Amino acid sequence: MEWTPRAKKAMGRVPFFVRKRVQSRIEKDVRAAGGTKVTLEDVRASRKRFLSAMEEEIRGYRVETCFGADGCPNRAMDGAALAETLESLLQEADLHSFLKRRISGPLKFHHEFRVALADCPNACSQPQIKDVGIIGAVKPMIGAAACTCCGACEAACPDEAVTCDADGRVERIDEDRCVACGRCAAACPTGTLERRLTGYRVQLGGRLGRHPRLAAELEGIHTEETVAAIVKDCIDFYMRHTGSFRRFGDVLTPGFLKTLSDRYPAR
Repeated sequence: MEWTPRAKKAMGRVPFFVRKRVQSRIEKDVRAAGGTKVTLEDVRASRKRFLSAMEEEIRGYRVETCFGADGCPNRAMDGAALAETLESLLQEADLHSFLKRRISGPLKFHHEFRVALADCPNACSQPQIKDVGIIGAVKPMIGAAACTCCGACEAACPDEAVTCDADGRVERIDEDRCVACGRCAAACPTGTLERRLTGYRVQLGGRLGRHPRLAAELEGIHTEETVAAIVKDCIDFYMRHTGSFRRFGDVLTPGFLKTLSDRYPAR
């Protein structure tokens, strides 16, 4: 739907963590009224209704994804099926009722348990600052296929993790620099660089607000099934330990992180 310049400017002042939701609601309201263009007046009217009925928007959880499915060229994994699995897990936990029993007063967006799923390490869905962050990953390796010394792998790596020798032949992959984006393997025309591991990195306990903190990462790259099991364990742990209300990162302990690492060892 088309937006006027003033309407777009007003949307730019909406906090990023609710911007997509507010934009969707505004466009829905405009369509319902028979409109085809969003104006500043539409933004103001819809925002007023949105804020007055905020609790109606609260589900107790939120699964946020990037726009990889819409044609992003950087995708390491296709997380569509995993996103549906996570949505089902969180819905089954009935976090909305759980939070209503523990919070005095109306529920607000910051009460929700947030999961972010990014299809690549660019992490457009910001998994590093969510309760649970999941990042698509591809670990490369140098395989047996002959290298043609084209240098495409080295050029494709934004982190300088791939090194070619003076002749352009792929020589090594620096594991400390590699963030498992898979671009080098995708760029290799001969299959010399192969996908050694595919799956997801998992980060836990991130948040913004008064005391921001980046999430802690579990070691390894995990399968979809393992990620779903980790998320279920995190939900169970959170519901047992949050008390009246605390964010997942506030109740997350080194002991629980070790339990997860032992239960779901790195591949």
